[in-house]
Amino acid sequence: MAGFKGRDVISILDFTRGELEELFEEADEILNKGVKGRPLEGKVLALAFFEPSTRTRMSFETAMKRLGGETIGFTSEEAISVAKGESFKDTIIMLDSYSDAIVVRHKYDGAAKLAADIAENPVINAGDGKQHHPTQAMLDIYTIIKLKGGVDGLTIGVLGDLKYGRAASSFILALTHYKPKKIYLISPQQLRARREILEEARKRNLPYKEEENLEEALPELDILYVTRIQKERIPDPEEYEKIKGSYRITLEQIQKKANKNLKILHPLPKTDEIDPKIDETPHAAYYKQAKLGIPLRMALLKKILEEK
Repeated sequence: MAGFKGRDVISILDFTRGELEELFEEADEILNKGVKGRPLEGKVLALAFFEPSTRTRMSFETAMKRLGGETIGFTSEEAISVAKGESFKDTIIMLDSYSDAIVVRHKYDGAAKLAADIAENPVINAGDGKQHHPTQAMLDIYTIIKLKGGVDGLTIGVLGDLKYGRAASSFILALTHYKPKKIYLISPQQLRARREILEEARKRNLPYKEEENLEEALPELDILYVTRIQKERIPDPEEYEKIKGSYRITLEQIQKKANKNLKILHPLPKTDEIDPKIDETPHAAYYKQAKLGIPLRMALLKKILEEK
C-alpha cells in the first residue's frame, strides 16, 4: 500500500480496497471514541471551491476544525482574484504557500489533477466537472457498510444522471473494488453512464445491467443510490427540458415494489426526485449518509496530514 501520508486524492481508483478499509477503520474509531487532543493543531486546510458547495465544503471545514486545524478559502470565482483575471495555476500556487493541503472543486474535468501537479502539498478533489468526486464515493461505500455490514453480495441500483453526475460515476467506480451481486444502472437513454466508466466496470468484472425502468429492478435492490438530474451539468437546455423529472420515486412505489429492507442513498442536494414522504420511513438513509461525511473526512484528513 502507498499509505495516506501526504497523498493526493484525485480518483477513487487511486485507492485499493485494503486502503479504503483502513480509512473506514479510522472513521469508525472517530465515530465510536472521538479524537484524542488536537492532532491537526497548527495545520491549515485551503478550501478552493471554484463552484458552489454546501455539504462537501462545510463537512471538510467541520472535519478540519474538529481535528484542531484551521481553514481558509473561498466559495466562488467571484470571491477571489480569478475574477480579476488571475490564472488557476497562480491561485493554486498562492494557496499552496498558505496551507498544508488544498481541497479543490471546479467545473472543469481534470482541474484537481492539474492542481495536484502544481501544488507541493496534498490536493483533495471535491469534484471536478463530470469526472470524479472521490471523497463522496468513499462516504457512499462507508455508509453501505454501516447499513448492511458490507458491499459484497448486494444488489445495487444507481438511478438518475449517470452521464454528467460525478457522484454517480465515482460511486460506480468505487463499486469495482467490491463484489456486489449485481448493479443496475438506471437512467434515460440520454443520461447513460459514459463509455469510459462502463469500460472500467467491464475491465474490473463489475456485473452491471443498463435499465430505463426503475420498477423492473426495484424488487431486487438492497440499495438504491439516487442522483438528481443536474441542470448545471447538461450543456443543452433543450436536452435538460426533455429529461428533467424523468424519475420521481414515490412512497407508494416503494411500498408496493421494494424489498422491505431497501435503503435509499442520495449524495444531496435532492430536489423532486424523491417523494418527501419517504424521508420519514426506514428506507431513507441519505441523512445518515450526510452525517457520516464528518467522521469519514476527519479520518481522511488525519491520515493525510497528521505528524507521526
